[in-house]
This record gives sequence, structure tokens and C-alpha cells, in this order.
Amino acid sequence: MNKEKRQIIFDKLAAHIEEPVTELNYSSTFELLIAVILSAQATDKGVNKATDKLYPVANTPEAIYKLGVDGLKEYIKTIGLYNSKAENVIKTCKILMDEHDSIVPDNRKDLEKLPGVGRKTANVVLNTAFGQPTMAVDTHIFRFSNRTKVAPGKTVLEVEKKLLKFVPKEHLIDAHHLMILHGRYTCTARKPKCGSCVIYDECEFKDKTE
Repeated sequence: MNKEKRQIIFDKLAAHIEEPVTELNYSSTFELLIAVILSAQATDKGVNKATDKLYPVANTPEAIYKLGVDGLKEYIKTIGLYNSKAENVIKTCKILMDEHDSIVPDNRKDLEKLPGVGRKTANVVLNTAFGQPTMAVDTHIFRFSNRTKVAPGKTVLEVEKKLLKFVPKEHLIDAHHLMILHGRYTCTARKPKCGSCVIYDECEFKDKTE
């Protein structure tokens, strides 16, 4: 795939998707961090259902830490892997309180030291909260990148590096959400809706559906 075609793809996606934002509910950087930790192997809808009950009661490191692991579990027990996630969130709250004045750090090194925060989670926070040009490659983005041939790669890291290299500069901040939303609602896993896709002509997927 050439540079011109990638430009058209992201221009079209940006024109089609008016609000390229996360579907996780949050009103602070800390709330976003916790929601993203909870979203691993879970749907945004499922996470929102839990945090909509949790955040009115506790939405700061101090307040969630005060709940304790067992108290937190009561709010997030509908989410997959909630036992380990509760442990990680409480540990993260403690580190934020002790080492960062309860403020979420704006750099990868400190974010990845937090329990439950890997490269992908750090990328989401850096991009969504701090406006940094990072690529959090989830299943939707990995599928989109390989299917369309925008940034094919065998590993998540390979795709991430190619996207950072190939995505047009003016779309770098929003590209992450443009690809997620396109992958979630149009370029779906089992049966992509190619017939109604705005980038049908530019996409290099060989097995397009009608």
C-alpha cells in the first residue's frame, strides 16, 4: 500500500467518524486509567456498567484504596478477571498516592510501572488523556491494519511501529480511535460490512463481502 492510498483512507475515516473518542465513560484522567485497566479482555459496555456505579462512590486513588480489594470487587465483579483486576487497581492507587501525589503520570515509564498497566494501556492513557501520538493496538486495530494492508504485521508491536511510521501526521492523534470504531462497527471480525464501508475502494482486503 502506498502513501497516497493511506492518506485517502484516514481522510475518509476522519470525515465519516465525527467523534473519534473512546467509548469508556470517564471524567478525569484517573477515571480513564482505572477504566482502561478494567477493560482488558472485557467490553467497554461492561466496564461502563461497573464504573457507573463505582465512580459516584469512589473516583480518586484515596477513595478507591479505602474500599480495599474486597470492597472494590463488589463493584467490578461483573467484569472478567475481576479478582486480579481488583488487586491491581488497589496497588495502583497506593503507588499513585505514595509516589505521584495521586496524579496519573504522563509518561510511559511511570505508567508501565503501575500494576495492571502494560504497553497497550499506557498507550491508551497517553493518547486519550494527554494527546500524545501513540497507538494502542487492540484486536480491532490489529485486524484493520492487516486486513486493509495499511500496516501489516505479525505482532502487535510490529503493527504499532508501522502505524506510527505510516499514518499521516495530521491523523496521528485520532487514528487510534478511528481504527477502533471502524473495526468495531464496520470492519468486524467474522463478517465485515464491506458493502457499506467508506474505504472500500482503497482497502486491499482480498475477500471483501458485498
